[in-house]
Amino acid sequence: MALLRNTFKSLLSSSEPVVLNPCLHTCKCSYVNVYMKWKKDSYYDSIPQILNSPFLKPITSLINIISQDPNGCIPVSVVTKRGLELDIPMKVARFLRLYPSIFEEFVGPQYNHPWFRLTPQALELHEEELAVYRNRREDIWIRLKKLILMSRGRVLPVRVIRGLRWYLGLPESSFDKGVDSDSGFELVEMEDGEKGIRVVSDETVLSVMEINAMKQGTWADDEEGSTKAIEFPLYPSKGLRLKKKIEDWIDEFQKTPYVSPYEDSSHLDPSSDVSEKRVVGVLHELLSLFVEHSAERKNLLCLRNCLGLPQKFYKAFERHPHIFYLSLQNKTCTAILKEAYNHNSGMEAHPLLKVRKKYAKLMKESEVILKNRRMKHRGVHDEDVCLNLNLDSAEGDTRI
Repeated sequence: MALLRNTFKSLLSSSEPVVLNPCLHTCKCSYVNVYMKWKKDSYYDSIPQILNSPFLKPITSLINIISQDPNGCIPVSVVTKRGLELDIPMKVARFLRLYPSIFEEFVGPQYNHPWFRLTPQALELHEEELAVYRNRREDIWIRLKKLILMSRGRVLPVRVIRGLRWYLGLPESSFDKGVDSDSGFELVEMEDGEKGIRVVSDETVLSVMEINAMKQGTWADDEEGSTKAIEFPLYPSKGLRLKKKIEDWIDEFQKTPYVSPYEDSSHLDPSSDVSEKRVVGVLHELLSLFVEHSAERKNLLCLRNCLGLPQKFYKAFERHPHIFYLSLQNKTCTAILKEAYNHNSGMEAHPLLKVRKKYAKLMKESEVILKNRRMKHRGVHDEDVCLNLNLDSAEGDTRI
């Protein structure tokens, strides 16, 4: 209103005739301006592999360090000062002792320092993980290729890829020996002098939304080549009620044309609903490539310029609670793709997801072991207390 009022004042004060263009002053309240209230959903907050992901990442890094040692064991001093590098939220020794089902502690051969080796269950699970890397190598690397194809110029900085390695399920030694040109990648130097990885081929890639729509027969390109609307699958949380006005906006938003995340979007108006749907499509496709179909929201900020996203693209997670869920567990904000955790979803599971679930189950066993140790220690302590009381009573009788 202030803008319109100032415009009319300037027109009235001007002596020159001016032709008004009503299109320049028409205000439209788009879906981009909608605010959604966050609603807690215990189902998504309790998914084991997502709930344990911040701790599972450093655990797998420690497993790799121990397994690569020729003796299969290391003194704690080897990793004591690498806590920040490995994203360990506490002292390394304390962290290792939190998971006795994975790391077995013993006294070393020298100086009585604590040493750690893998338990048989952890060693077996690590071998299974390596087998997945060998047997499903192409399936894993195709996800990296899709991520690069979504980026500008089909090139992505190595720094960004390393930061997303855990989410993409890439081995830790992915780029130690350069890139594999046979897989369609090449190492290039970007404009700012940074090293990047580019996809050589110009193949056309369909998004998960397009593939599912084609399977269901609900989408196809028309004769002129323009894309028709594709509706996102919606999964409302229990107890989440939206205003009628917002529900109407959702219906209009679903009818908006779908722009593939692999297509150029530089021609779109950033404030339009089409651009908003493109942002949602990019985030949907991005999370569908990840192992757990989720990621800490702060770790996605590095992709803003690479994927051509607006400055506050992360607000789309809040504006679309039927598509994404924001979990506030572990003192962080994790974006979860709801479609991946519903039974009627046609989304393909990542090859490593099964292994991550087994790791989460093994971590749970550590809680039982630690609880039993505390109970055993408490029982011994109670016996000592009773023994001391009996001795004191006996001494009292002799004095009498």
